[in-house]
Amino acid sequence: MRVVIAEDEVLIRRGLELVLQEGGHDVVAAVGDAEQMTDAVARERPDLVVTDIRMPPTHTDEGLAAALRIRRDHPGTAVVVLSQHVQRRYAKDLLAEGTGWVGYLLKQRIADVGTFLDDLERVAHGGTALDPDVVAVMVGRARHSEAAVSALTARQQEVLALVAEGRSNASIAAKLFLTEKAVVQHVSRIYDALGLPPDADAHRRVLAVIRYLNRS
Repeated sequence: MRVVIAEDEVLIRRGLELVLQEGGHDVVAAVGDAEQMTDAVARERPDLVVTDIRMPPTHTDEGLAAALRIRRDHPGTAVVVLSQHVQRRYAKDLLAEGTGWVGYLLKQRIADVGTFLDDLERVAHGGTALDPDVVAVMVGRARHSEAAVSALTARQQEVLALVAEGRSNASIAAKLFLTEKAVVQHVSRIYDALGLPPDADAHRRVLAVIRYLNRS
């Protein structure tokens, strides 16, 4: 996988390079601001961009804005944005198009190298990756403001949160010590409760659920 990294802090940028290279990926550019990232993507046409959200000159959301432009101008390029804080708006902006190939992770997740690399691979292959803390905020808010979500059982809410992270049924079953058949049944009941049609495409089902939660 060919990757462009954008991160203004040199130590974090270098750490990301090493993690990706040791994971067998080709880092074709590692830059320090959003403008350089956009130029690198146009030049290198990577499979994936990993970018910080806050970068020079204002250190607000330059990285996110650039990531959204990249998804618009280079639809074959996946993007994962990294942040130190949970912001629902960032997740909503990334998921607005409903097309996959996006991720929003907190920087502390990088420490779990195996999971981090798995998340990047999933996004690069058209899926989504949402940080568990981001999902918890979104599901928690929906639980208090959406009657359909609040009516789900505690187990169904657990399954919904894991579905929203982008996990497969097999992964959810392992996490919750359930059979895969039981997970399928829970997911089906969640769809029924939320009024969402089942979809065999994993990232589309995640986006459907998240779009529903974003109504809150």
